Formats: sequence, structure tokens, C-alpha cells
Amino acid sequence: MIDVKFVGGKYVAVINGKKVSRSKKEHMDYVIRKAQSESNSGSPVPESRFSINERFGFVSDMVTMLAAGAQASVVVTGPGGLGKSFTVSQTLTALGFKDVSVLDDIAVGTILKSAKTFRVIKGYSTPKGLYRTLYENKDGVIVFDDCDSVLKDPTSLNLLKGALDSYSRRIISWRADIKDEDLPTTFEFKGRVVFISNLSSSNIDQAIITRSMSVDLSMTTKQKIERMQHLLSTGEFMPEFDKTTKADAMSLIERLQDKVKELSLRTLIQVTKIRESAGKNWSNLAEYTICG
Repeated sequence: MIDVKFVGGKYVAVINGKKVSRSKKEHMDYVIRKAQSESNSGSPVPESRFSINERFGFVSDMVTMLAAGAQASVVVTGPGGLGKSFTVSQTLTALGFKDVSVLDDIAVGTILKSAKTFRVIKGYSTPKGLYRTLYENKDGVIVFDDCDSVLKDPTSLNLLKGALDSYSRRIISWRADIKDEDLPTTFEFKGRVVFISNLSSSNIDQAIITRSMSVDLSMTTKQKIERMQHLLSTGEFMPEFDKTTKADAMSLIERLQDKVKELSLRTLIQVTKIRESAGKNWSNLAEYTICG
């Protein structure tokens, strides 16, 4: 239990040995909840001699190796909303791969080379659904984006072990009653797989980690700010807004970083839209929206 006192017009508490003060009780409550959550997770952000932007660069390097066939799988872990999915998709697209996630987006009659396609799978998948996905994309790249069910189910993990193994031929089998005549009971998988997860790497089965190249994008608050600043500096993020609008939004987020309920690119997008449309009272509205 953290003792909070109201002293000199501010709420004051000692959290993890550090004195913290906030002018509003709801802000202090958020800081306490955040500290307790980090303490309970048992997974502090690991130290790295590589900056967060260098690690995002490693994601592009690993995906490039995967696209070239030099690697069967890549695991990208870290908090949501800071560009993991965008980096993977952007890299594959730049390498000439076609996103076939939504078939309606592909013109009728288009001839696609399956080895130069990628499909993004989000949400939930049963082991049978995973088997079908692996078969239907057996020559291309599959991106499992926050589809953690395939990383937790024992049957799914066994299928993935076969798909990602280091043997010259990767054979996958489904020996149970398959019922679907269009699915074989055995096939050779020549594709590649990218896993994108908000889980920490320590919570992913080691059989997957040891078969993959992996990069951990866990970030401190300071590193999240650094990542946002980098994306804004490229000019590629939210190109529909002018530089001044985005800079004003970023400045407000930097000032309120310890109070923001969820610090992510979604926060930056939200504040930028408020800065663009809410008039002269935009900063108060933005603060209320992101801090509560």
C-alpha cells in the first residue's frame, strides 16, 4: 500500500524509493497504478547498448534477410502502438512483396507470384486454422500480428516447430481427421513467418525463439518519446498534417509524458488531430483526453 499525502497543494507519495508529487489526485493514482503494474509484471525494460531507433533498424534488417530466404522466421516483441507492424509491412512492401491479406484489394485477373506475397493474420486462430494458413501460404511470408493464440496452444506450437525448423525440407503434417478435402494431410512448407507480439520475449515458447531471429522493442517512457520524435523527423508519419501541427502535439506530449494514460503513436495521432481542429483551447482538450 502506497501512502499518499496532500502537502502544500500537491499529492505526495514515495514510490519505489523516489518522492513523487502531482497536482491532481487522478494523476497520482495513474502513477501508482503504473508503478504497481510494472512491479507485478516482473519484466522491467531490459537495458541495451543499442538505441530504440537502432533496434527498429534491426527489425528491417531481419525482415530483409527473411524475405531473401536466409531466415525462416523473425520474432518482434514490445509494447503496442509504436510501429512494429508498420515497420514489418513497410519493409516487405519496399522489397517488392504484395500484401494479400485482403483479397478484395487485389484486382480480378491479377497474377501473383506466391513467393513474393505476404499475408497478415490478426486476432485468433485455432490449430486447424493455423494448419490451413500455413498450407495456403506455403511459399510466401506470413505475418502473425498480435495473434498470440498460435504461440500458446501446444498443437499450434508443434505445427510451427515443423514450419520453422532448420532442416532442408520442412514437412508439416495433420494426422487427425481433417475432413476438408482441399487440405492435404502432409505438405512441404517453403514459406517464412514473422511474429509480432506485445508479449515479452521471455513469455514466448523457447522453441520458437531458438528457431528465429528476434528483436525486443521494449521501451522506457524516454525511449517512447525518442521513437516518436524520430518518426516525426522522417516526414513519413502522418504526412497529411503540417510540421508545425505535429511539432506542437509532440511538445505537449513531452510535457505530459509522466501523466499520459497510454503513451503510443495513437496518442500522438489523437493529439495532432486535436491540435489541427479544436481551436485555441486545443491544449486543454488534448491534456484532458490523454491524461483524464
